[in-house]
Order: sequence, then C-alpha cells, then structure tokens
Amino acid sequence: MHDPHTPHHRSEGIPPLALETDVLLRELSQLHRTRHETFLYGSEEALQRHTLRTGQLEAEYLRRFPLRQVTAGRTRTGSRAREAAARAEAHPE
Repeated sequence: MHDPHTPHHRSEGIPPLALETDVLLRELSQLHRTRHETFLYGSEEALQRHTLRTGQLEAEYLRRFPLRQVTAGRTRTGSRAREAAARAEAHPE
C-alpha cells in the first residue's frame, strides 16, 4: 500500500539516447500534441516534468540530426519576406 507521506517518484522514462529514432519521433509528437493542455490545466509538477522531458527529447533529436531541413519560412529572413508580401497584398499600388 502506498504511504501518502512518502514522495512518489514516477519513472523518468527511457533515456533519450536509448530510444530508436521512430520512438523518439513518436514521443516528441505526443509531447507537442499535449503541450497546450498541460500548460493550461496540468499541475505545476506535470508542467515541469513535461518541460523537462520535451527538452531532453528535443536535444536528442538535434544531436542526431544537426543538419535537419529548415524551412525558409521558419527563419527570420523568411518571416520578414512573408510580412512584406502580406503588406504588399493588403496595400496594392
């Protein structure tokens, strides 16, 4: 029986380095899907654990894929170009 005065330590999960790539990607997808709900409605502990695990898995992904494809629109230059195009469309000459 669990003693309510004894801290409960849940598993921290499988170390990111030990995860197969497909499992790492699946875990990241799940964390990204649940982030908003955890942020809005989770306990402080749940939010801290979610943040920690997300950071660990994202760091492992970046370690494995340092040259990952970056979409031009997700850079500062791409963002500025999108904003300029939107302004030009909103105010044609």
